[in-house]
Amino acid sequence: MFDNLSQRLSNTVAKLRGQSRLTEDNIKETLREVRMALLEADVALTVVRSFIERVREKAVGQEVIENLTPGQALIKVVQDELVHLMGDANEQLQLNAQAPAIIMMAGLQGAGKTTTIAKLAKRLKEQEKKKISVVSCDVYRPAAIKQLETLAGQIEVNFISSTADESPLSIATRAVEAAKLNHDDVLFVDTAGRLHVDGDMMGEIIQLHQAINPVETLFVVDSMSGQDAAMSAQAFNEALPLTGVILTKTDGDARGGAALSVREITGKPIKFLGIGEKVDGLEPFHPDRVASRILGMGDVLSLVEEAQQKVDHKEADKLAKKIKSGKSFNMLDLRSQLSQMQNMGGMAGLMDKLPGAAKLPAAMKSQAGDKSVQSMIAIIDSMTAKERRFPDIIKSTRKQRIAAGSGTQVQDVNRLLKQHIQMQKMMKKFSKKGGMKNLMRSMQGRLPPNMPM
Repeated sequence: MFDNLSQRLSNTVAKLRGQSRLTEDNIKETLREVRMALLEADVALTVVRSFIERVREKAVGQEVIENLTPGQALIKVVQDELVHLMGDANEQLQLNAQAPAIIMMAGLQGAGKTTTIAKLAKRLKEQEKKKISVVSCDVYRPAAIKQLETLAGQIEVNFISSTADESPLSIATRAVEAAKLNHDDVLFVDTAGRLHVDGDMMGEIIQLHQAINPVETLFVVDSMSGQDAAMSAQAFNEALPLTGVILTKTDGDARGGAALSVREITGKPIKFLGIGEKVDGLEPFHPDRVASRILGMGDVLSLVEEAQQKVDHKEADKLAKKIKSGKSFNMLDLRSQLSQMQNMGGMAGLMDKLPGAAKLPAAMKSQAGDKSVQSMIAIIDSMTAKERRFPDIIKSTRKQRIAAGSGTQVQDVNRLLKQHIQMQKMMKKFSKKGGMKNLMRSMQGRLPPNMPM
């Protein structure tokens, strides 16, 4: 997310090198470029205009602080305004209500409401120890009720059944009573979506809202719809007292216009970002961290938080002890590391949060994609137990068999074996005295030139 915008902004502010002060003249062309970058990112025109004007007012006449270049000074102004544009601070769910706290999900068809319910429910259950029930009032979309039932079983929360011949209103009111009897902390209510905003849809969802009086009414919107996301959010906000927005499919959106438009247009906070289809693909929306990502500074805080929540610490400790004792790093260890990476949102999710990631060549990004990780896991899974423990025995005929079994080419197997050898060497350096220092020294020169250490 934000790759294109980040690249454009980085190139734009670099043009201010050599200036001693930010003036109307020397930032005029730069702000024009920033404006074009925002429009290309599909940010709403009204939002772009007001944003550029605020940046101009704050930037013009600023003395460049010692040790800061004019480009860096402008970046600071742009960063502050981006944070303000997106909401200043993270806003959490407000669940301090008489149980069950009802959360109603609204949005257009295909935005990902049902999957988002599963993601949020899993998060509240695991991190806040909430007792949760879910119910579907979507009696129009084929298999919508079954989809929520399947997801509820997957994350092990209570599913309140409903049928397509019931009215959404009767389902919702019955679900509230059932949640009370079940002593639930939270009840999620899934509502029907449409392909576009229409009168019937709005009438039904307004009636539902009035009947169950939710503490949170969250608008779920596909971030890839750009300006349309902000416009549909505005339509829902005029009909319902929305309390927040959740942007979905952010891993597939390289522009990011929705994230920069929704708050300004609706006045409602973005509370979460949805990433991928997996039920743990959800992260809180922190405007300051997202602004850092946009400006190519990465989001190390979110990366650390994800590691704390999603990394299997027992496995990590086991590997650390194994390497420290001098034992060899084998294919089973590599597979474990690849799986951990997938749990943290895959390679794309990790790279999105790394400082300088936007400056990496496109070819390097594509090679480090999630399909590549899945392919590597498939190759390891096609090996015998002995080959995984002792990869040195893998020669030509074995390589052909492994490639055929994993649906890859022999050169893919060779590439994985080469990467394994490189990691094995790095792990050996880590196991020696002064290991981390040796490891970092060995990585110098292998990282891209613009990648900060």
